[in-house]
Amino acid sequence: MSPITRLQPETRLCGATIHNGLVYLAGQVTDDPSLDIEGQMADILRQVDALLAEAGTDKSRLLSVQLFLANMDDLEAMNRAWDQWLDHGNKPARATVEARLADPAWRVELTGIAALP
Repeated sequence: MSPITRLQPETRLCGATIHNGLVYLAGQVTDDPSLDIEGQMADILRQVDALLAEAGTDKSRLLSVQLFLANMDDLEAMNRAWDQWLDHGNKPARATVEARLADPAWRVELTGIAALP
């Protein structure tokens, strides 16, 4: 049986789960909801980098990403932060949808799956 590793456990969830060579990221939101959309996205991507490093991988190994925007009008500004962070030689599959997020101050949430080396 393949082991399951849970990173950064909290009350209701963990930051990431590792199983069978894959890292499953929980929904990542900003630590500072006062930031604009570009700032929130940059903060989330910093968190993703840290989680992936803790798991033993990095953004070049992302397989898929799902982005949830509170307002699709923020897409262009969110993409500016994404484009600065993205490993352009190893782009993941990606979906972006508009959704009502759990906290009205959050403007974006990200989840994804990455492979271990």
